[in-house]
Amino acid sequence: MAKYTRIQVVQKMGEQGMVPLFYHSDISLGKEVLSACYKGGARLLEFTNRGDFAHEVFAELNKYALQNLPGMMLGIGSVTDAPTAALFMQLGANFIVTPSLREDIAPVCNRRKVPYMPGCGSLTEIGKAEELGCEIVKLFPGSIYGPGFIKAVKAPQPWTNIMPTGGVSTDENNLREWFGAGAFCVGMGSKLISKNIIENKDFVLLENKVREVLQVIRGIRN
Repeated sequence: MAKYTRIQVVQKMGEQGMVPLFYHSDISLGKEVLSACYKGGARLLEFTNRGDFAHEVFAELNKYALQNLPGMMLGIGSVTDAPTAALFMQLGANFIVTPSLREDIAPVCNRRKVPYMPGCGSLTEIGKAEELGCEIVKLFPGSIYGPGFIKAVKAPQPWTNIMPTGGVSTDENNLREWFGAGAFCVGMGSKLISKNIIENKDFVLLENKVREVLQVIRGIRN
């Protein structure tokens, strides 16, 4: 079961402002990525459910985080149905993220008090997600909608917490646009944990990039 409560996860997402996204089938490499993000200051990471036996990899990474990285909240993304969400929650997922709004997932997560962040692309979908109890909605793909979408939504619904994913980079100007529009936090995948970092196993570079991005976000908010 999840180690951290729904409230703790949502608060940490808002506090940190950035959620790294990552998938790889190599468990040892995954542990290195987790450790580098942790050393850089991240206390959240979304492991994406994209490959065969991804649940087995996630289970090992979550065990590693629980034993070696105190305070690290590991969640799962790219979930597409309620049974998959239930499987990952059984393995200790602290939050569930989906590319689209799936109403069948919400009650499963609510029953276990695990935060669910569905992908939404309209005000109607966002409203429905909030009715289902979602504290944060994922704007995906963010590159299609842009910061202006968030600003437009926040005007009539200032209570809505939006996490854009896709189209978010480590560039300060890009981050300034998203947070200036009212983003609650951002999801960041290959722009942060790049293919070159993985291929070269340059985990020191990853640690430094995570640290720099978190510092930039703090500076923007202050």
